[in-house]
Amino acid sequence: MGRPGPLRLSLLMSLGIAAVSCGAVLVRLAEAPALAVATYRVAWATFLLAPLVMSGPGREFRSNTWRDWRNLVFAGVALALHFALWIASLSYTSVASSVLLVDTAPFFIGIASQWLLRRPCGRDFWAGLTVAFLGCVVVFHGDWSESSVSSRGNLLALGGAVAMAVYLMIGSTARRKHSLLAYVWPVYCTAALTLGAAAAIAGVPLRGLPARTHLFMFLVGLVPQCIGHTTYNWSLRWLPPGLVALIGLAEPVGASLLAYFILNEGLTVGKGLGGCLILFGIYLATARRAGK
Repeated sequence: MGRPGPLRLSLLMSLGIAAVSCGAVLVRLAEAPALAVATYRVAWATFLLAPLVMSGPGREFRSNTWRDWRNLVFAGVALALHFALWIASLSYTSVASSVLLVDTAPFFIGIASQWLLRRPCGRDFWAGLTVAFLGCVVVFHGDWSESSVSSRGNLLALGGAVAMAVYLMIGSTARRKHSLLAYVWPVYCTAALTLGAAAAIAGVPLRGLPARTHLFMFLVGLVPQCIGHTTYNWSLRWLPPGLVALIGLAEPVGASLLAYFILNEGLTVGKGLGGCLILFGIYLATARRAGK
C-alpha cells in the first residue's frame, strides 16, 4: 500500500482525534473505577477487532520472530502503563495538571529521537510543539489555578507520558513490518491482560457493575480505542511518532467542546484561545511535511 495523500492523511487523523476526544466524556459518564474502565477499554477493543484479525491478518503471526513478539508485548505493556498511570494520577492531582503533564509525550519522543536514535525532529517540529504546548497551558490554566497539585499525581502523569512515548516509538518501528491489525491486536490484548491483572491485584471489581456503566465502557472501547488509537497506529507507518503525538495535542480541544455540549462544562475565552494556539502549533509542525 502506497503512502496516502495529504488530504486522506489529514481526514483520517482528524477522525482519530475526534474519536480519542470522546474518551474523557465517556469515562465520566461510565461512573466506574478508573482501572476498570481502562481494562474494559482495551478488552473491548481486543474483542471487537478479533474477527477482522482472524479473517486474514492473523496469518502474519506465523512469521513473527521472537524479537517481533517481544516488541509487541513491550508495546502492550507500555500502553497499559500509560492508561494505569495517567488514570491513577487523577486521584492525586487536578485534571488540568494531569492532562498537561501527560501531554508532554512529544517532548520525550523528541529528546529520544534527537540524542538516542540520532534522528533529529527538525525546527518545524520543535516550533510547533512549543506553540501547541503553550496552547495546552492556556486551555487548562483556569482549572489548574483552582486546584491543589500533588507531586505524586504529577509524577504519575509524567510516567504516563513516558509510557505513551515508548508505545508510539515501538509502534513506529513495528509498523514498518506488520500490517495495522496484525500490530494493534496483540498490543491491545497484552494491554488488556496487564490491566486485568493489575485490577485483580488492586482489588478493583470488574463484575457486578450497572448495565449503564457497561454500555459506556463498551463505547470507550469502540470509539476512542478501536477508532482513535487504531488510527494513530495506522498513521505511524507514514508519520514519525513525535509528530503523531504532537497532532494528538488537539485532543483537549475536542474534549473541551464535547464536555461543553454534553456535560455542560464551561467553555471560556481562554480555552478558545488556547485551542487556536494548539491548532496553529500543529499546523506549524505539519505544513511543510504535508507539502512534500
